[in-house]
Amino acid sequence: MKRVAGSPGTWSGMALRLSQCVCAAASTFSMVSGFGYSNYSAFFYMNLALILQIMWSLGLACKDIFALRNKKDLHTRDNLFIIVMVDWVVAIFMFSGACSSASLTIFFMWDAHFCEAYPRLACRQFALSVVLAFITWLLQAASSFSGFWLLVSLF
Repeated sequence: MKRVAGSPGTWSGMALRLSQCVCAAASTFSMVSGFGYSNYSAFFYMNLALILQIMWSLGLACKDIFALRNKKDLHTRDNLFIIVMVDWVVAIFMFSGACSSASLTIFFMWDAHFCEAYPRLACRQFALSVVLAFITWLLQAASSFSGFWLLVSLF
């Protein structure tokens, strides 16, 4: 059995999933605590992607903890195939949400100068949320690639 860093059922995989949860939760909190985020569909879409990311990563982190505690092997073809497929879907969903929110934040801050015209709009919180969403996506992409690498090595 091959050991790939960040793969399901390993300590690095659990750490990767927990860090995805923490970054996604921080991004969600930063977005929700700002005034006016729900008025824009890109921010709402990113929040939806972040909530999906939190649920998926927390579920897999719990599965990793269970596997490590009970010395179970999660490296079966069927299990890895499902994890890799959902990982890629969630990664694409996260990337599209982060990109759309980044473009809206750049539009507000630099192009239309909404942040200067409407000081109640929480532009800095939106920018922080977008940065945290991209960090979450990078962590998700790392776990997606490690799972894909392990899946390809099994065939």
